[in-house]
Amino acid sequence: MEVWEEISRQRVKYIVDSYQLYGNDDEDFDEYLEDLLQAYAPPQIELALVEVLIESWRVTPMIRGVAFLERAHELLKSWENNFNTPIISSMHFRLITGLDPTPVFGDGITQPTRSKFPAVNK
Repeated sequence: MEVWEEISRQRVKYIVDSYQLYGNDDEDFDEYLEDLLQAYAPPQIELALVEVLIESWRVTPMIRGVAFLERAHELLKSWENNFNTPIISSMHFRLITGLDPTPVFGDGITQPTRSKFPAVNK
């Protein structure tokens, strides 16, 4: 395995570990994550994990484990046919993950759109 491939895998695992996404499904979760890493590019997986993470913050208790990966996999499959603009900016990606967004977003750093709430824009 090339160094860049190992770094890409470690970035995905860092997101998983940071938010304890494995839940109670350690072994099944690891196998599913490995299958995803074989099927998709790690930057795509990073983006899917973060988008599902944001989605999950609206649910109590937050989904974790294999159910979390299943949702990320659904998102990855939907992008195969029709990739939409990410729901987050590269800046938000950096704030959520603590990782450099360049592998996911490219060289351009996107700024978040202005809030529809005037008090936030001051």
